Amino acid sequence: MAGGKRDDGLSVDDGVRALLLLLPQMIGRIKRIPLPEELKAFALTPRHLSLLSTLLFDGPLGVNELAARLEVAPTTVSLMVGDLSRRGVLDRRADDADRRRTIVSIAPAHQKAIEDWLAFGAQAWRGALAPLSPAERRMFVDTLHAYNRATAADRDEPAEGAGRADQ
Repeated sequence: MAGGKRDDGLSVDDGVRALLLLLPQMIGRIKRIPLPEELKAFALTPRHLSLLSTLLFDGPLGVNELAARLEVAPTTVSLMVGDLSRRGVLDRRADDADRRRTIVSIAPAHQKAIEDWLAFGAQAWRGALAPLSPAERRMFVDTLHAYNRATAADRDEPAEGAGRADQ
């Protein structure tokens, strides 16, 4: 029944209406999270945020692993890593097991500032996701990915991070 309510949830139209009001509020709030003073000079972008978040949560990784997790081309990650390592935000070292492979990590001098900067968002997501079952969390994350893909497709742009969170 189009636009009708079910007893156990929202109609599609009511959900769309709620999200069209909520998402701009969330985005505005996220944009207002202050960047630590020591990171302001680096002109970090949303792509950098994704890269730094991945390294913070998953630890040091190779460029190809980072690219796979961020769902972007390895050349894109290489460019970001090169830029941030030249500025001292990231460290690069050769893998002891395979000297051809480069391992990327957050520079110790910036680790605390990056942790502090990203902690607020991570804590908010933990609080929002903790009450949900694993299946409900999967559905929520998959729904956000579907929205991301749909909005990217409408604008003919690549949907970064368009795959499942567990990939």
